[in-house]
Amino acid sequence: MGIFSRFTDIINSNINSLLDKAEDPEKMVRLIIQEMEDTLVEVRSASAKTIANKKDVSNQIARLTAEADEWQSKAELALSKEREDLARAALHEKQKTSESADALKHELGLIESELEKLQTETGQLQEKLADAKTRQKTIIMRQKTVSSRLEVKKRLDSSTVDAAMGRFEQFERKIDDLESQVEAYDMGKKTLKDEFAELEAGGKIDSELEALKKKMQAKTEKPSKAKKA
Repeated sequence: MGIFSRFTDIINSNINSLLDKAEDPEKMVRLIIQEMEDTLVEVRSASAKTIANKKDVSNQIARLTAEADEWQSKAELALSKEREDLARAALHEKQKTSESADALKHELGLIESELEKLQTETGQLQEKLADAKTRQKTIIMRQKTVSSRLEVKKRLDSSTVDAAMGRFEQFERKIDDLESQVEAYDMGKKTLKDEFAELEAGGKIDSELEALKKKMQAKTEKPSKAKKA
């Protein structure tokens, strides 16, 4: 592939296969993109030189073609003046010039073929480069996400977390014990609130008892009145 000989793996291989071999995918992606960008600069430079070479060869062909036409005109002039020897010499020069032009035309064909290949390879590289840049953000984001999840998993599975949870449970048991001790001290003791509640309850009972007495007394008085009548 000419200038792409040392970048064949980048152009022809799947980028994922390279990433699978990398310990740091983010770094690997950056390196691949940098390689591609550097190669693209080289290819464009080579293309510019090839185009310049094509123009130079084309100019030489045009010059030689014009020179061959000039020798043809000289040969015709020599024959018109009955100088066959000069006409023969002019035709000989024309033949050499035409052969040189034909050789350059062959070279121009090779240059155009090489330029076409460079353009094709440049297009391939640009597509790969665009694909790599598009996927770069996704790859980096996935790496960071997976790394974060892995770190969380490691912390959750570590003995440090278990030890911390164990200490929380110890603190909770200690607080439960303290609360039980406080409740034990308060057992059998009446608070001011409790005494007022008892007074209110006693007042209600007295009222109900008085009402009940009046009701019973009313019942006993009714039969007595009936007998006197």
